[in-house]
Amino acid sequence: MTKKTLMKKKRLGKATRQNRRLPVFVAVRTKRKVTQNSKRRTWRTQKLQARKW
Repeated sequence: MTKKTLMKKKRLGKATRQNRRLPVFVAVRTKRKVTQNSKRRTWRTQKLQARKW
């Protein structure tokens, strides 16, 4: 079994938060010019950048 270090856990948590859909109020506020999160990541195909954790 491996243990996650604190920095690795923080980076994975940040990546999880960034991977959410666009909030509805943003689409409403921009009159639907912005409708999706362009930085969305799929867990199966797009992996995180490999770092020395």
